[in-house]
Amino acid sequence: MVRSVLGLVVAAVLASAGRAASLQPAPPPVEDYGRLPAIEFVTLSPSGDRYAFISTEHGRRRLVVATPAGQVLQANSLDELKVRGLAWAGEDHLLLQASATADLGGLRRSAKRELGAVIVLDLPRRHSFTVFSAGRGRRVTRAVDHDYGAAEVGGHWYGFFGGYPLDQAGEPGRRPISDLYRVDLDSGETLRVAEGGPDIKSWLVNTKGDVAARLLYDQAGGAWRLASGPAGGETIAEGREPTGQVAILGFGKTPGEILIRAGAAQHDTLETLPLAGGQAAQSFDTDQAGKPLFDPETRLWIGSTGDGEHQSAQMFAPEQQARLVSGVTAFPGALTRLVSYSSGMRRMILFTMGQKDSGAYWFVDLDRSSATPIGQEYPSVTADQVGPMSWVSYQAADGLAMRGVLTLPPGRAATDLPLVVMPHGGPEDHDRPRFDYWAQAFASRGYAVFQPNFRGSDGSGNAFRDAGFGQWGRKMQTDISDGVAELARRGIVDPKRACIVGWSYGGYAALAGVTVQQGLYRCVVSVGGVADPAAFLDFQRDANGAVGAVTRFWKQYLGVEDGHEDALKAISPEDLAARADAPVLLIHGRDDTIVPYAQSEAMADALRRERKPVEVLPLPGADHWLLEEPARVAMVRASVAFVLKNDPPDGLVQSAQADTAKLH
Repeated sequence: MVRSVLGLVVAAVLASAGRAASLQPAPPPVEDYGRLPAIEFVTLSPSGDRYAFISTEHGRRRLVVATPAGQVLQANSLDELKVRGLAWAGEDHLLLQASATADLGGLRRSAKRELGAVIVLDLPRRHSFTVFSAGRGRRVTRAVDHDYGAAEVGGHWYGFFGGYPLDQAGEPGRRPISDLYRVDLDSGETLRVAEGGPDIKSWLVNTKGDVAARLLYDQAGGAWRLASGPAGGETIAEGREPTGQVAILGFGKTPGEILIRAGAAQHDTLETLPLAGGQAAQSFDTDQAGKPLFDPETRLWIGSTGDGEHQSAQMFAPEQQARLVSGVTAFPGALTRLVSYSSGMRRMILFTMGQKDSGAYWFVDLDRSSATPIGQEYPSVTADQVGPMSWVSYQAADGLAMRGVLTLPPGRAATDLPLVVMPHGGPEDHDRPRFDYWAQAFASRGYAVFQPNFRGSDGSGNAFRDAGFGQWGRKMQTDISDGVAELARRGIVDPKRACIVGWSYGGYAALAGVTVQQGLYRCVVSVGGVADPAAFLDFQRDANGAVGAVTRFWKQYLGVEDGHEDALKAISPEDLAARADAPVLLIHGRDDTIVPYAQSEAMADALRRERKPVEVLPLPGADHWLLEEPARVAMVRASVAFVLKNDPPDGLVQSAQADTAKLH
């Protein structure tokens, strides 16, 4: 009965939205796709009696706290903060996670870092402060290394954070070591509860505020050890993982268990281990286990969620699973994601996306059989302006099964369309049939958009991910063009009218599409892309140490051993600039701490030396993720205008000229 009533409520709301959408057939300005979501980071308090979110309107960001009835309790201006997340500590404190780019100085090429910060909001007192900035115990830099959760102790709430002691500041060449601190969420007073060390990777704090365990990792050799308590203690488990893919995820199904993730070749596992030591209680292959879900009050492992085509969360308790199913099945045909939930799963925040849906948040109250819309991510993109999305299955040249996402322009037949190929970043990431603002921006201008999940992508099992190791510019690259060939074979796209655009690793793949490969694309857009893999590897060595997990990770993906970096010239777009056979647009944030701006700068110089057409759009103050709206709008506007100029769709030449004019 709950399911049917809830479904009727949702259907009525969606039908109303659809009728309103039919009045606006014209696509919105391309800039609308680049704006930050109108609403994001929606999170429900543990009781479900209130929720918080970040809203953005006309470039102004606010933190909003509201009741399920829609009553706004508080709204705080965030100025120009780069928000990374929101979390509740009980019912009265919110932890706002943010970051800022900082120049640490020195002679290192990797001196810039994106440093984390946490702002505590005491809701009843309408008071806020930045962690490590207040209280008598402040002997710590304001940078937060990690958030280890919160605990109520004696009726008082404390947060637990990794932080860097001030006495480490200004020591050139030394990797900073974080200690674990307890921060009073009312006063900001800070107390160190566990001392860090070069081999301590993380801690686990229980609901009583005690350090239950810590993870130690040897960067030089890759050996790891899980030990009980803040220091000393018994060894709970140990192993070896050269690329550092081992982590404490939280508590297991009981307070006496710990849940960890440990990596191995083609076989990553989740394991629950007794905190007292002994054999693993349970072990799950991550291909099947999914991402763990934890109760917001007890912090115990209560279920898992996968990343499939539809909501695939599974709760261990039958009554909680029934509640989840009741909520999800109220949105038939939608790609539905569980975003947040109260203890006991009686209330939840769901996010819908997919056909005719640019992304919407819903508050679901199962006790009242109600589903109330909270807001849309992109309200100016109405239902009939959303380009339809679908999976496309195909085979790579060597027979490996592939699939990618195809987004079609709204209202146009899927025949002989111009194409934008958009490989994802990571490369350990993947795309699904969901509203993607960059893909939808191109679709709104008449392009089919293809997002291939090439080998090396996650989301299709560890063996598929591992098949990408050593395949940059090789099979990872031809997997992309094999997908284009399949779309052309089906008559959906015109392969002679294709451009390739990408971000981060996708930017590398875009540049490789006209240098390592040739004769495929009419133009290229690389956003924060790698142009010289050898220089990128040097950057990682400089930032993370010549001997360390991160460096080993990138060497594994690039398929190169020390002393053999010259082999990367064969897959380097910068070294192969003379082969470039299409115009290139390079967009890059000057404060990119993941792929340095120097990568695009060097690529531009190489193309100019070879008299190849290239344009550069530097984004001053912008980070790798373009977390601030002006940079993201500039990226979308410029990339769409560049593709329109070099490969205008039929009947849209005037639109192309107009959008190109905006670029200049």
